[in-house]
Amino acid sequence: MKHRFAAFALMALAACTPSGGTDRSSASLPPLDVTRSGQEARLLFGAEAVASGGLPAVYGGYARGCVSGAEQLPETGPTWQAMRLSRNRNWAHPDAIDYVQDLSREVARLTSWNGIYVGDMSQPRGGPMLTGHASHQSGLDMDIWMLPARDLTLSSDARENISSISMRRAQGAYVNDSWTPEHHAVLRAAASDPRVARIFVFPGAKAQMCRDETGDRSYLRNIRPWYGHHYHFHVRLNCPAGSSDCEPQAAPPPGDGCDEAEEWVARILSPPPPAPRDPNAAPPAPPRGPLTLGDLPRQCAAILSNG
Repeated sequence: MKHRFAAFALMALAACTPSGGTDRSSASLPPLDVTRSGQEARLLFGAEAVASGGLPAVYGGYARGCVSGAEQLPETGPTWQAMRLSRNRNWAHPDAIDYVQDLSREVARLTSWNGIYVGDMSQPRGGPMLTGHASHQSGLDMDIWMLPARDLTLSSDARENISSISMRRAQGAYVNDSWTPEHHAVLRAAASDPRVARIFVFPGAKAQMCRDETGDRSYLRNIRPWYGHHYHFHVRLNCPAGSSDCEPQAAPPPGDGCDEAEEWVARILSPPPPAPRDPNAAPPAPPRGPLTLGDLPRQCAAILSNG
């Protein structure tokens, strides 16, 4: 079990990390200024208040990329509200905007919720964020709160101060009493959309869904256990059609992933002892500093320059 879990964890980390693939459309771009190349990307992208011009396009990966022609999710809609508006992170590729609105309508139809509360999506031009997420850079990631959306008339001030609710118990091995069959239904609807590449949620939720599901289980493959993700679940979409410079998420392993979820649960309940360090091994590499503009696809510098 331990070896299978370790193999999955490495695969999952690789799936969330850019592949370093060739940037196929960068040949026509001017060389990146050496001085600018070394600037912290989070400071540059975090300073942008609006999207770039041009057609919608995704460049790079979920954790090392950017997006042009992003759209802003309206702060309030018939079946959703965007939260924490001061962060200005309710921007995304148009596919993601459509997905959120479609999901919110389906949730309102299927459950007693009036819709969904939408957490962080992306910055206006994507890229690394000043705080928080390592991903959410390419306009294809979004956080959906676990708090049932009962009131869709929240003021801007209320949206800064209201909090979601945690669903976990026993460090994430189990769901708590706040979990309901409607949370299951919301996650099922979210994961059943063919645009979805992955949904990340705490292990106890995936394990509970595996135990409770009595119908079609195919959607469970898209729901993957991961650290945290008990106040919200994280939706990641596939690369949009025709986005040749978007680095795709690796496909999930075959099957419904329920054995994997139980492995996570077992490790939470009975953590293995730390492996002894080999005295002859090389020291661990120092932590990597923040991404620079030069670390991102070449198109990202052009997006920053495109008023």
